Amino acid sequence: MNTPATTPSLARVDTLAKSYALARRKVAENLADLEGEIAALKRSHLGRIKDAAAVAADLQARLRSAVESAPELFVKPRTFSLHGIKVGYQKGKGRLECDDTEKVVERIAKHFPELQETAVRVKCELVKDALMNLDAATLKKLGCTIVDTGDQVIVKAADTETDKLVARLLDEGAKAVEDAA
Repeated sequence: MNTPATTPSLARVDTLAKSYALARRKVAENLADLEGEIAALKRSHLGRIKDAAAVAADLQARLRSAVESAPELFVKPRTFSLHGIKVGYQKGKGRLECDDTEKVVERIAKHFPELQETAVRVKCELVKDALMNLDAATLKKLGCTIVDTGDQVIVKAADTETDKLVARLLDEGAKAVEDAA
């Protein structure tokens, strides 16, 4: 229990509250300064980053065109890495297209009831991954085809973390410029 000699007065509490409020304001000001400097630093680098990204995009398009123009170079092996960039051809994963989802669900129920549990979700959506495993005749009967399975050019940086960082910096930089405007 506090005795009168050790109990702080309301004036003392007021003084401490004021000191604490000032200290918090100083922290907030320092954080605002830091955020402003970071935003300015991003803005100062954003132009160079955008320019470098444009050059990289142009060179990627030219490289893709060169690969497309010379498929004979990528027979065996079909891909190889040059300077950390994988180039060549790879088999496309394919994409399932269906004429009418509801009709495909009905056809599955009619012709292949054993597939209903794996190929149809309860909310009547097709499970395209399951349908992708079916043979072409079955897919045709259902009204589906698999497209984009031919050779596709690949130009991919081995260091995808750098690509993610560049994309993030560009997004943040663009947002910072928009926010500042």
